[in-house]
Amino acid sequence: MKILVINSGSSSIKFKLYDTGDAAGQFHALCEGQADRIGIDGSTLAYAKADEPKEKFFIDLTDHKVAIDAILKKLTDAEAGVLSGLEELGGVGHRVVHGGEDFTGSVVIDRDVIKAIERNSMLAPLHNPPNLMGIKAMASLLPDMPQVAVFDTAVHQSMPKKAYLYALPRAQYKEYKIRKYGFHGTSHGYVAQKAAEQLGKDLKDLKIITCHLGNGGSLAAFLDGVSVDTSMGFTPLDGIIMGTRSGTLDPYVPLHIMESQELKPAQVSTMMNKQGGLLAISGRSDMRDNVQGAQEGDADCALAIEMFCYSIQKYIGSYAAAMNGVDCIVFTAGVGENNAMLREKILENFTFLGVEVDAAKNNANETVLTTEASKVTALKIHTNEELVIALDTYNLIT
Repeated sequence: MKILVINSGSSSIKFKLYDTGDAAGQFHALCEGQADRIGIDGSTLAYAKADEPKEKFFIDLTDHKVAIDAILKKLTDAEAGVLSGLEELGGVGHRVVHGGEDFTGSVVIDRDVIKAIERNSMLAPLHNPPNLMGIKAMASLLPDMPQVAVFDTAVHQSMPKKAYLYALPRAQYKEYKIRKYGFHGTSHGYVAQKAAEQLGKDLKDLKIITCHLGNGGSLAAFLDGVSVDTSMGFTPLDGIIMGTRSGTLDPYVPLHIMESQELKPAQVSTMMNKQGGLLAISGRSDMRDNVQGAQEGDADCALAIEMFCYSIQKYIGSYAAAMNGVDCIVFTAGVGENNAMLREKILENFTFLGVEVDAAKNNANETVLTTEASKVTALKIHTNEELVIALDTYNLIT
């Protein structure tokens, strides 16, 4: 069976096609690509078979339906395609950012699911509507094709009330659904399970802290096999310092800025989401650029790195306290998987927990980053959110 994974944004659609093999668990990618600048002049379709260089084609993509139709035609192209026909396609899995309190796991898409995604668009106005565009476009082109929604927020629906409720008048939660939701759930859940497999133990028997560190980033705490807390909150702005997001602030700071500088909420939102984080500290939003700058003697880049690591250390410490211990700390995503210096810098404050970094293993980017004598195991695990979506889609439609 072939499973197509779709991540539909407002002006782009990322896609990846998997072959499930003879049985679940033998999945391998056949091709991937991205439609860009949908509805904008200069739209393109990038496409590559597995282990081959990516090619980019300039093609007029007026809307999401046209873009998905172009993707399907590329998949079945006589020369470049990997499918002999669309009848080989068994299902389509969609990344959906916000499931609110409606979904604790992935679901086969029907009318009720679409209504719930629309209802939760008030919680993710920049993400859920374009996610729905992809779902509806696919349904229009292939009305009998099974589709599955995989939610970024679902893994964290296991959080207890003490973790997800805010100390605001209860009406803010009951009527307006203002609470902590958390994001990156697909990644956190995947690497937590992979960590348990690496350690040869059941996930339910471990206390795990997962660190998804990319341009956006968040941490999560897993206890008794489920997420019990996470650093992102009502929106992805909360938590650690990120590429352009400020992370946690005194809640009155944005109000004070609006009052004292006569700025509108949208302007302050832009400041915190797109002009904050590493960019605000050093002028460089990419961590690789900050590392290079620090090595060249840029004090602001060095400060950005210090603040970034410190914000992560505080969450690791708080989650270790919340769970009364930790067995494993996992690093994943672009920064977490590739920057040994930052991993070591983050972990250096946890010698009191018995963390002993093995410098050789860490620098070699091995899976296990700590010594055999270390009381807490630190791991580097490659995240694969597309594979999770493909697996969930396969399991639900079969």
